[in-house]
Amino acid sequence: PATATDLRAMAKLVFALLAASLPGALGFGRVATSRVSSVRSAVAVAPSHVAMASTTAPHGGKLSNLMASAGAALAAKAGCTKTVELTDRQSCDVELLSVGGLSPLQGFMSQADYESVHKTNRMTDGLLFGLPIVMDTNDEKMQPGDKLLMTYKGKNMAVMTVTEKWFPDKVRECVNCYGTASLEHPGVRMVAMERGKYYIAGPIVGLAQPVRDFPCLTPEQVRAALPEGKDVVAFQCRNPIHRAHYELFMRALTAENVDPTGVVLVHPTCGPTQEGDIDGVTRYKTYEVLKVETANPQIEWAYLPYSMHMAGPREAMQHMIIRKNYGCTHFIIGRDMAGSKSSITEEDFYGPYDAQDFANANSEELGVKTVPSLNLVYTAEKGYITADEAKTESLKPLKLSGTEFRRMLRAGEDIPEWFAFKSVVEVLRNCENA
Repeated sequence: PATATDLRAMAKLVFALLAASLPGALGFGRVATSRVSSVRSAVAVAPSHVAMASTTAPHGGKLSNLMASAGAALAAKAGCTKTVELTDRQSCDVELLSVGGLSPLQGFMSQADYESVHKTNRMTDGLLFGLPIVMDTNDEKMQPGDKLLMTYKGKNMAVMTVTEKWFPDKVRECVNCYGTASLEHPGVRMVAMERGKYYIAGPIVGLAQPVRDFPCLTPEQVRAALPEGKDVVAFQCRNPIHRAHYELFMRALTAENVDPTGVVLVHPTCGPTQEGDIDGVTRYKTYEVLKVETANPQIEWAYLPYSMHMAGPREAMQHMIIRKNYGCTHFIIGRDMAGSKSSITEEDFYGPYDAQDFANANSEELGVKTVPSLNLVYTAEKGYITADEAKTESLKPLKLSGTEFRRMLRAGEDIPEWFAFKSVVEVLRNCENA
């Protein structure tokens, strides 16, 4: 029988052969030809309503809370034909769908919406969406009409009614979403080697949020906690926050398009990401100690159950949509946001400003203003200033590479405080994969 190594080699060969037949990356942000009906891939579930301080309109105009009441949950579970144990990545998608983080979706995308999104970054009705939201399976017997009880780590999470099942063209999906079909890209590896053979569509009913080490507030809960009538600048990250990050998102509040009375929502993703990244639980611990150390009233904190794709421009759009649903008015776009490198050559898959350009081009339609991240450097004379200011004043920036930082961590050496917070360093010293 074929080994796991054999199967990976076969997958790589098949992807390479199929990718060679394509004309190359098809680009980002093509405009849909028309806007048709506002049906969202599935039957709507009546959302609950709570008073919210943030009045930012959700994506598509309506926040979709698909969580069922206790009585409705019992009815939803009745007649389930199969039980599906979710992976870590799938559980993030199901949770975000259930609580409205992916509004206005009512479930996993139909084949028509899936194909429209990966080809045009729009649903069939013309609504912008960065990446397809799909459920995968290897179950040959699963068919439309099946009612799935979705569990995660033994806990009931949701019920999904299957409306469609198809064999996706994963090569074209990857070229359109990631700009490449090469397995050197972490998102392509995920699609090719983690996802199942088939995709299925259908509405879901949420039963419960999973118990995670990093508690994730719902969009309604985050909105209720945000100050009323204030600009809310979202800061997305998937790594521990160091001094430069902190300076970056605090200075975002001084941007020309941000009211100075606004706040920053630090909203890290704590789900699966690319190989080599620090695990979500450790990242969560670094954020919690930093929250205490800084105690800044202009910072709100929340955690997002999101699985990273490292899709560059497309993922920047996805993050803007999600943060809009959580009540944010602005979004910080960093250099090479959600970017990735080849696992072989270490060359970047995207240009440093591709995500910023794509986000800016779609900002007005999305209803989320972009805030470009400053290129900050640290100087002994003036602390953190922009690289241009340092050059103008002939000041030499101090540098510490990520590789050197990790070496110093493992060796127990002192980390300069201009680079990292003491509380964060202490957590990372106890992390096996820091």
